[in-house]
Amino acid sequence: MLDFFAKLDRRWIFLLMFLAVAIPILFQVRFPETPTPLAKAVFDAIENLPDGSKILLPFDFDPASEGELGPMATAFVVHCAEKHHKMYFIALWPVGPQMIQDEIQKVIKEDFPNLVYGVDYVNLGFKPGNEGVIKVIATDLRQLYTTDDKGTNVDRIPMMHGIRSVQDFDLVVNVSAGYPGTKEWVQYAATPYKIKLVAGCTGVQAPLLYPYIPDQLPGLLGAIKGAAEYEKLVVERYHLESNPKYLEGRRRMGPQLVAHLLMISLIVAGNVILFAQRRREKRR
Repeated sequence: MLDFFAKLDRRWIFLLMFLAVAIPILFQVRFPETPTPLAKAVFDAIENLPDGSKILLPFDFDPASEGELGPMATAFVVHCAEKHHKMYFIALWPVGPQMIQDEIQKVIKEDFPNLVYGVDYVNLGFKPGNEGVIKVIATDLRQLYTTDDKGTNVDRIPMMHGIRSVQDFDLVVNVSAGYPGTKEWVQYAATPYKIKLVAGCTGVQAPLLYPYIPDQLPGLLGAIKGAAEYEKLVVERYHLESNPKYLEGRRRMGPQLVAHLLMISLIVAGNVILFAQRRREKRR
C-alpha cells in the first residue's frame, strides 16, 4: 500500500483537485461562516452611523481582482443602501469607474430604484495621480473633482453641497487591490487627518495592512474569506437570503475551502509516506 501511494500518478492528484473545485461550484455549496472581529468592525463602522451619513467609496481594483473583491464591493453598496447612507464613488485606478458602474447597475438600479442619482449616490469617476490625489482631496476635494463622471458640474449635484474635502465624510470605505489603495489612504488621509477608514483588500495585500490595525484601520476584510464573513453579517441583518447576488462571497468560499482542505491532506499524506519510507529503509 505504501509503494502504491508513493508511486501514484500525479494526474490522479490533478483530478482530485479538479473535483474539489468543480463539485462545490456545480452544487452551489455554501459553508457556514463565523465573522471575525475585523469583519464585525467593518460592519459596525457602517451600521452604527446615523442613517443618511456621507460615505466615500474609493473602488481601487480591476476585473483581475474581482474574484476576491467583487462580493465585498457588492456587500458594501447594499449595506450603505439599506442604511440610506449617501454614497460617493471615486476611483484611483483607470478601470475603477467600470467596477463602480457594475455595482451601481447590479445593486442600486436593480434593487433600490428609489435611490436618486445626485441625491443618494454619485459617481465622481477616476482621477490620475495615485496617492497624489489623496493628498489633494484630503484638504481640497473640489480642486480635482469639479465634475462627476458624466461631466456634470459638482455645484449642480445636491449631495455635493457642503463637501469640500475628505474630512467632510463620516467614513471612507476602500476596496483595494494594491497600489494605490488602502495603504495610501491610511498614510495620507487616515493618519494625518484622523479620517475614519475601513477597507477590503486582496489576500496578498492584507499582511501589509495589519500593522495599521486598530488605530488607523479599525476594520479590514481580507480576500474572499473576509468578504464572506461581512456578507453574512449584512445578509442576516437585512434578510437578503433570497437574493443570490448577496451570497456570492460564501458561494466562492466553497471551492476554495474544499481545495485548501485537499491541499493540506495531500501535504500531510506526503509527509507520512516520506517518513514511513525512511523508517522502512532504516530497518533494512
